[in-house]
Amino acid sequence: MADFTPEELRAKILEYLGKKDKAKNRDIATAFDTSKKEVDKMVNEMAKEGILEFLYLGTSYVKLKDKE
Repeated sequence: MADFTPEELRAKILEYLGKKDKAKNRDIATAFDTSKKEVDKMVNEMAKEGILEFLYLGTSYVKLKDKE
């Protein structure tokens, strides 16, 4: 399992979501071979900062806040 600094993980999440309309935290974790717990923590932090937003479509997804 890959270990990333918080800055590296943040950059990877932004890059990943820049290519997707939306994603589940588990899919992001799998894409970077890192723990879902770490992705959850960073996604929550980024959502509090207004960078990401949660979508609830029967299950929860995240997406870049201003990306349509």
